[in-house]
Amino acid sequence: MTEAQRSDTTDRPLDVIAIGRSSVDLYGQQIYSRLEDITSFAKSVGGCPSNIAIGTARLGLRSAVITRVGDEQMGRFIREQMQREGVDTQGIATDPDRLTALVLLAVEDEGVSPMIFYRTDCADMALSEADIDDDFIASASAIVVTGTHFSRENSDAAQRKAIRIAKAHGGRVVFDIDYRPNLWGLAGHGDGFARYVKSDRVSEQLKSILADCDLIVGTEEEIRIASGADDVLGALRTIRALSAATIVLKRGAMGCIVYDGAIPHDLEQGIVGDGFPIEIYNVLGAGDAFMSGFLRGWLKGEPLATCATWANACGAFAVSRLLCSPEYPSWAELSHFLENGSEQRALRKDAALNHIHWATTRRAQPDTLMALAIDHRSQLEAVADRLKVPREKIAGLKALAVDAAARVAKGRPGFGMLLDSTYGQKAFPRAAEQDFWIGRPVEQPGSRPLDFDHLPDLGSHLAEWPIGHTIKCLCFYHPADSDELKARQERELLRVADAARTVGRELLVEIIAGKHGPLTETTVSSILARLYELGIKPDWWKLEPQTSSAAWRAIERVIEANDPYCRGIVLLGLEAPEHELVTAFRAAAATPLVKGFAVGRTIFAEAAENWLSGRIDDQAAVDDMARRFGKLVAAWEAARQAEPA
Repeated sequence: MTEAQRSDTTDRPLDVIAIGRSSVDLYGQQIYSRLEDITSFAKSVGGCPSNIAIGTARLGLRSAVITRVGDEQMGRFIREQMQREGVDTQGIATDPDRLTALVLLAVEDEGVSPMIFYRTDCADMALSEADIDDDFIASASAIVVTGTHFSRENSDAAQRKAIRIAKAHGGRVVFDIDYRPNLWGLAGHGDGFARYVKSDRVSEQLKSILADCDLIVGTEEEIRIASGADDVLGALRTIRALSAATIVLKRGAMGCIVYDGAIPHDLEQGIVGDGFPIEIYNVLGAGDAFMSGFLRGWLKGEPLATCATWANACGAFAVSRLLCSPEYPSWAELSHFLENGSEQRALRKDAALNHIHWATTRRAQPDTLMALAIDHRSQLEAVADRLKVPREKIAGLKALAVDAAARVAKGRPGFGMLLDSTYGQKAFPRAAEQDFWIGRPVEQPGSRPLDFDHLPDLGSHLAEWPIGHTIKCLCFYHPADSDELKARQERELLRVADAARTVGRELLVEIIAGKHGPLTETTVSSILARLYELGIKPDWWKLEPQTSSAAWRAIERVIEANDPYCRGIVLLGLEAPEHELVTAFRAAAATPLVKGFAVGRTIFAEAAENWLSGRIDDQAAVDDMARRFGKLVAAWEAARQAEPA
């Protein structure tokens, strides 16, 4: 390709389109265990091209995938997850007749990961020429074709069509050899981890596309199968005789070697990048992470040694973590690692990298959060007991509160609910239907020192929560507390922070200081500084109104210095009258990190009293709560508009 053609491709809507497999990976969560003994699995998107699409999107490339999924929940999961990752999904076709492919995997030993492919007549292998759109292929600077999809006549024809279109429009062709012998019918169902079975049929099939490629990437075994040669040097020379492509030889823990011209007599004389000695935890998906890193450099015109370095680093992340695509680094994470390295050989144990990974790959969230907080338990129980009505009736009130919030939200983003596990059973499904942000408390109401609400084993209970639910933990904490009390509070906050990251749920920490001591300009900021010092980095803070703008500035400085990825702060209400909250909104709105509010009793207290007593019906209760919530929403929006963003 000429430099003029290469320059032209950089202006296209997409950087890369990956073509081929798309499956749901079910990873055994018990490590160093036989697949026979696995009892629970983690679900993620898998399949070489799908992993590459996600990996490159995380690194800042405009990526897409062409594949097929079934018309069922697993297919919709793949499509939705791709969208969350920023992958263009217009090339994902829904197959009404076939199921989405599944893979079961386990980590049995270092470098040993048995897997079972459930791919009999699956959707992605039904890919055909009809799924390849000329304009879509022409919109990308490069396409990635993958070895498995040359194993069937229909999918082979689809990829060859994509190659023809790409080349006709000056696009580049990348070939990931991606050799899985059992997907070519050369190994049994239980041999999914097998990497090499010699086959003249496979070699002849793959050799026929080499001349059209601009970049060829494979392991030593894959280079051999693509060429038909029995040794690596002979394989490289055979490929070079057929293709002028840049060849990348992946060598696992030894990194890679890149050959951009004649193949030298000494294989070590190719182009190499920096290596990263790390613990090998799980090798599955490492090649796709490697390819993602290489493409990030290659498609941006970086030197090949830099491409190799980025590829090696991305592979290091993958082999040090459990899953495939969910573990691939974001650009911010990769940049931090390349600049600072890590003191940990096991990168999954590096707290700084883990936080960047979490914060840059978590689900998207609107920049504003206006929540109706009705996670109260003891307060509503007291009302029900005083009125002599069954406590079970509280669940109905909370469902009505969701209806009230929905009336105000009118389908707009940035709205949410705080709901509890005790009385939220009816409310949770309604809130999910509205696509509300949902926070759930874990603290024992009013506990000081902090204790958890019927959750002695916090982590296992949190694993039962929907993935989108945010953990909310309220702690009454003041700098003047005794050392013993603060130590116990901090220990419990560390527990919940660890549990949140372990189970992959966002965390909102609510701090109330003013009930147990004076509030000065530095009271709350000093508390936050201490919690950050302990390593607690919640996604959200929920804080009481502050005494001055100086107090807000102090809080903002602490957050910005310790966690630039923090989503922000929401204000709590403390049952303040509406006019006081409006004043507090105006004071807080000047602080960009204050994103909204989560207010409860100011909104629902009167309706709760009247509805539980039977003095008003459902509609009147909804009307009252919607009116009060709507006034606070209007007040917050007015306060925010009045202040520079």
